[in-house]
Amino acid sequence: MQILLPRWIIPIQPRVILEAHALIIDDSRIVDLLPASDALTQYPEATVTRLPQHVLLPGLVNLHAHSAMTLLRGYADDLALMTWLNEHIWPAEGRHVSDEFVFDGTLLAIAEMIAGGTTCCNDMYFHHGAVARAALASDFRMMVGCSILEFPTPYAANADGYIGKARACIDEFRGESLVGFTLAPHAPYTVSDDTFRRVVTLADELDVGIHCHIHETQDEIAGSLREHGVRPLARLASLGVLGSNLIAAHMVHTSDDELALLARHGVHVAHNPASNLKLASGFARIADQLAAGINVGIGTDGAASNNKLDLLAELRLAALLAKGASGNPEVLPAWQALEMATLGGARALGWDTRIGSLEAGKEADVIAVDLSAAGTQPCYDPVSHLVYAADRNQVSHVWIAGRAVYAEHRHLSLDLPDIQQRARRWHDRIIARA
Repeated sequence: MQILLPRWIIPIQPRVILEAHALIIDDSRIVDLLPASDALTQYPEATVTRLPQHVLLPGLVNLHAHSAMTLLRGYADDLALMTWLNEHIWPAEGRHVSDEFVFDGTLLAIAEMIAGGTTCCNDMYFHHGAVARAALASDFRMMVGCSILEFPTPYAANADGYIGKARACIDEFRGESLVGFTLAPHAPYTVSDDTFRRVVTLADELDVGIHCHIHETQDEIAGSLREHGVRPLARLASLGVLGSNLIAAHMVHTSDDELALLARHGVHVAHNPASNLKLASGFARIADQLAAGINVGIGTDGAASNNKLDLLAELRLAALLAKGASGNPEVLPAWQALEMATLGGARALGWDTRIGSLEAGKEADVIAVDLSAAGTQPCYDPVSHLVYAADRNQVSHVWIAGRAVYAEHRHLSLDLPDIQQRARRWHDRIIARA
């Protein structure tokens, strides 16, 4: 049994800041939150970790990422989305993506995410088994998105091949507590009507979610109007894709009617502010999405288009962009932004009964952020500092399912020098064949 004694605890649910309190963990779960003196009296045999200048909060949930693409970080910058994909990223992936590439790239991503306070990631990529194995080897919580497209890649020849591999992988890892799966049709412009219908049926059969890029750019919408006569969201609605098991990544360009449609179907949105800006995709109507009652979480997208997997930085950017785009400084206050990156992400994944807040009975995905640095002093409000002032380098400790995976700024579940060496080898291979 462990007792964590920070200066502040932010449980998220309820929306309070607890001072002089303790978090008690037994095995993988949270047992209680108590005043510090009561905790020490009631659990005298517990191991005590004192964090006198720290705030304790739930681990952050990265709601949209392509983890293995860390190995393509900075490979092709300052380009429009379709130019970036067609002329650079997809050709590079065609030359290099393999089980080894995905495993090594995912390990690198996990190392970066853990050190920045992210304890759970909703991924989307190829070689799904390699993603799952990397997560399990790191004691990291991962929702593995099984990419589905119509066109061939080295991973599969067509939609049948992608779907078959998804089914096999879901069966292989069923029962692993740290790993879940979604079916991830890439986007409306890369997936046919028939395949979307099959995905809906299979997701229901396997009891898994759906994860898809939707309304990321104006070009995507214009292409759908030309080819299908309707905007992508209307097309997906007609195919039965919209529902409470769908995570719509980006959703940058939406009308009022489309916001109402998303809310009516209980669709979750993964907001990726840095990637949207870097690819000039546009400004998502986050204030309006929230006002419509849509559950919104925060994602980083891949490191090839961001270029970092820093959820604290995304939090600040999301809050500031929402204020600037709406002209209302009261939009997306710090508390709401922090909830989006924790409980909002967990809710989108269907894991909100397990993670996303610090409550008795939930699994202990917990992070500690040291607010003693000059840049976070003085501290009138730790929630404000987490969103507007703190840096990911101030994350000092991370627990996932009660296990310490990062302590005093050092990885405990990963061999970081080995991971960095693997990344350097991939750099040399990719440059040699560029």
